[in-house]
Amino acid sequence: MNIKKFETDGNDKINIRKMDTDIDINTDNITGQTNEYIDKIIDLQSKLYADGKYAVLLIIQAMDTAGKDGIIKHVMSGLNPQATQVYSFKQPTLEELNHDFLWKAHKCSPERGHIGIFNRSYYEEVLVVRVHDLIKFQRIPNDLIHKDIFDERFKQIKEFEKMLCKNGTLIIKIFLHISKEEQRKRLLARIDDKAKNWKFSELDLKERGFWDEYMKYYEEMINETSTDKCPWYIVPSDQKKVSRLIVSKILVERMEKLNLEYPVLNEEQTKNLVKYKQQLKD
Repeated sequence: MNIKKFETDGNDKINIRKMDTDIDINTDNITGQTNEYIDKIIDLQSKLYADGKYAVLLIIQAMDTAGKDGIIKHVMSGLNPQATQVYSFKQPTLEELNHDFLWKAHKCSPERGHIGIFNRSYYEEVLVVRVHDLIKFQRIPNDLIHKDIFDERFKQIKEFEKMLCKNGTLIIKIFLHISKEEQRKRLLARIDDKAKNWKFSELDLKERGFWDEYMKYYEEMINETSTDKCPWYIVPSDQKKVSRLIVSKILVERMEKLNLEYPVLNEEQTKNLVKYKQQLKD
């Protein structure tokens, strides 16, 4: 499986309605293969933490029920909690509205040696804000709200991500692409299964009514913010096991390119270890 087939770097515009939401993977053991990638992610995180020079930021965007929480729970299982942070981007607080729209993102960006996961992200500022015309409620001066404000935000996002990359943060952007029919099935499952009733929200049903608008703005967002260094990965997500396999492989291949290794001790430090070992034996 070549992850390049899911990658878009902005050079060629995508039509999201023509992108697959369901594919067949040629493997007899998807779960076993996913677990192999998860073990590699654990090893890579250990080296990332020990090396302490790079950071990894995983951004997950998706429509409701597409499997964001499942990716975090399954693919990121086994990670060192001391070096992992997960942040959700929901309705902004008053404090967040009193700052620029990237303030929280910068504040929550992972430190060196750590993996940060954004469950939804600052990209909501060019998605839900557009769908529901929320820009007028964001405490922005009226003369700064104009027809090109979201084009400006696309540019600001790319500059922000460029700055993070230049400072050692690997950004991996995932869009879990689910079909409207599959979402319908999953919402029904939440109603039919008492153990999942708590997951169902009337708001999910209301947001479903804006499906076409979301697809339009997701497509524009991906086309306008995909770059060579920070591409988007459009992951078919009608099958949860398939999406988890793909995301785990993307993480492994992108992190492997950092050429992470455990720090090597110099000659003096090595000699000291021999001395300390002898002291512990005595």
